[in-house]
Amino acid sequence: MKTVVLVIGANGQLGSVLVKALQDKFGQNQVIASDLFKKDDFDGIFEVIDALNFDRIQDVVQEYRVTQIYHLAAILSAKGEENPLQTWDINTKTMFNVFEVSRLNHIEKVFFPSSIAVFGAGATQDLTPNNAYLDPATVYGISKASGENWGQYYYLRYGLDVRSIRYPGVIGYQSLPGGGTTDYAVDIFHKAVLGEPFNCFLNKNTTLPMIYMDDVIRATLELMDAPKAQIKTRTSYNLAGLSFSPLEITEEILKIYPNFKIKYTPDFRQNIADKWPKSIDDSAARAEWGWQPKFDLPAMTKIMIKALQSYYSKLEV
Repeated sequence: MKTVVLVIGANGQLGSVLVKALQDKFGQNQVIASDLFKKDDFDGIFEVIDALNFDRIQDVVQEYRVTQIYHLAAILSAKGEENPLQTWDINTKTMFNVFEVSRLNHIEKVFFPSSIAVFGAGATQDLTPNNAYLDPATVYGISKASGENWGQYYYLRYGLDVRSIRYPGVIGYQSLPGGGTTDYAVDIFHKAVLGEPFNCFLNKNTTLPMIYMDDVIRATLELMDAPKAQIKTRTSYNLAGLSFSPLEITEEILKIYPNFKIKYTPDFRQNIADKWPKSIDDSAARAEWGWQPKFDLPAMTKIMIKALQSYYSKLEV
């Protein structure tokens, strides 16, 4: 049976890049992107799907004979705190729709992304282990922690092959920040390239786990490619890339833009960040499916700035 992939939430920071990687891997006609609307510049098969609509997901799955689903749609940490009950409803309802459609239609594999937001004050902040106690402090984190357990339940109860990664802060140049607490580390590059000062909503020494987009995509595909017998962790895998503070990323930017200006005005997101890990122990992912990050802070900074310089120069033409 040929692989046919459905990506739900394809317009987001991760989805927009993952869809292209999946098209390169399986072929453009084997990947169905979906979201609430189609972007004008999208190239490939696209179906408008509201993931709250069970029947719509199932119709698309059956029409295209989908074999894998990547469910990326969710309201993120900072944005989610603006309306906690709505965030819970959306994040969990869409998850159950995907799991149930997958169970009923015998989907081979499901990818459900989790997040470092599942960790709270009860977890060790340095080299947080995979089996750390989960006491999330945001509704986004609560929904992801719940999703991890439901993913494991669907595997144990129904044999549904749900696989998951706890993403750190994802840094990429392909899209604008999407409402996460780690999104300062994307926005700061845009401001530097534009020659604008940056107002950081975290204090300068707040160290958080981050990862460059290319490593995220590669990790996701490697996890989904791994033989089923190797996947021992059925909640979610810790994934480490790099850890840094706003001060450290600013020091790298100053090497390229010595006149870059930053000020620190911590807001409610500081309280969220203070409860998250500073670094991640991802030994389970390394041992079970061979995960290895490739990008460090200096390399990522150079790539981000070069890509955004090109992007903004084209806008000026």
